[in-house]
Amino acid sequence: MESTKDDRTLPSRPTEPAPHPASGLTVRAVAPWFVVVGLALAAFNLRPALASIGPLLPEIRDGLHMNGAVAGLLTSVPALCFAVFGNAAPRLARRHGLPAVLVAGLAAVAAGLALRPFAGSTTVFLVTSALALAGVAVGNVLMPVLVKEYFPDRLGAMTGLYSMALSLGAACAAGLSVPLARALGDDWRPGLGFWAIPALVAVLPWLAALRHRRARATRIPTPRQEAVPLRLARSGTAWSLAILFGLQATAAYVTLGWAPQIYQDAGISAGTAGLLAAVIIGLGAPIGFALPPFAARLRHQGPLVAVLGVFGLVGYVGLWLAPGGGAWLWAICLGLTNCTFPVVLTMIGLRARTPHGVARLSAFAQSIGYLISVPGPLLVGTLNEATGAWHAPLALMVVLLLAQIAVGFRAGRDRCVEDEV
Repeated sequence: MESTKDDRTLPSRPTEPAPHPASGLTVRAVAPWFVVVGLALAAFNLRPALASIGPLLPEIRDGLHMNGAVAGLLTSVPALCFAVFGNAAPRLARRHGLPAVLVAGLAAVAAGLALRPFAGSTTVFLVTSALALAGVAVGNVLMPVLVKEYFPDRLGAMTGLYSMALSLGAACAAGLSVPLARALGDDWRPGLGFWAIPALVAVLPWLAALRHRRARATRIPTPRQEAVPLRLARSGTAWSLAILFGLQATAAYVTLGWAPQIYQDAGISAGTAGLLAAVIIGLGAPIGFALPPFAARLRHQGPLVAVLGVFGLVGYVGLWLAPGGGAWLWAICLGLTNCTFPVVLTMIGLRARTPHGVARLSAFAQSIGYLISVPGPLLVGTLNEATGAWHAPLALMVVLLLAQIAVGFRAGRDRCVEDEV
């Protein structure tokens, strides 16, 4: 657990290099400011590929002739990409080094976002989105590893930093995509393509880190004990984290993909619906920054997961009963429950003893978790199209949120996966 002192001051650079098997780097091989700036910029670009779609979804559907089921598939593609590509991230980082893998991942994000506006069909749109999301998947898995490696004494604070940057990126994409589309020719395509620019900027500190590594550092052989595989499938804690991650991801992607549409169907303009989505996501910036240090000090994070879940229940019921009348209040409630995400990331860092263990646990929990979340947005779209209303999809989300609260209590227990396997 962290102390208050650890949260106030950056840890001094260690006297001796500390190797990490997932990156092939020493802590001294990269100046701390490279890591901090790179961490924040990379995290900022892990959500615009998805968050920019929701506010423009009606225009995208009309332009590409999507039905409800295909639109639901569009909101499920991120989870599928994260599950498939995220699982490979630790192996790639072990072989090529953390900076090189992050450079490749961010380059894929930029390329996918730059090409997506030129899609003339749903298939091409999905393929270019998958390219961007493959890069996002790499960043998703490696962020907790990077924090565990370089800032082991400030796990909560640095998790809060990248959670805040991630939320800011998502909020900016949700809130600015519609105004950008209006300003750039009143077309959804440049509104989406704009987000390739910050992704390119995010590559720069990691290119600098990569050059710094090649100039001053050599690969450190992985210690034999770190190379021993963890059989996480035998760990109840690992499975609880994976299920918890999947349920919160389902809620997050349904919110990102469908909340603007719910608001627009209630008579709210597209621009205001985008702002409401930005509020939902933007709350993750200040609260996501504060929660991880707090969660890291708790011996049991289950009650915190439950409190955040209650806000989500209020938000879903409010959208059922009065989606337009209490729109801003429901947005705040949904934003609070989505702050379960940084809490889960903190738990991943706490449930393993070493950076190697965190890398394996992060890949396990996120890969399985994102697979669990794949059907959710697709089912929500299908239910909405079948019933012509949002009552059935919201009822489904209430049931899933109750399950999330229950599994959160098991995942939040103070134990490490190494002790279970």
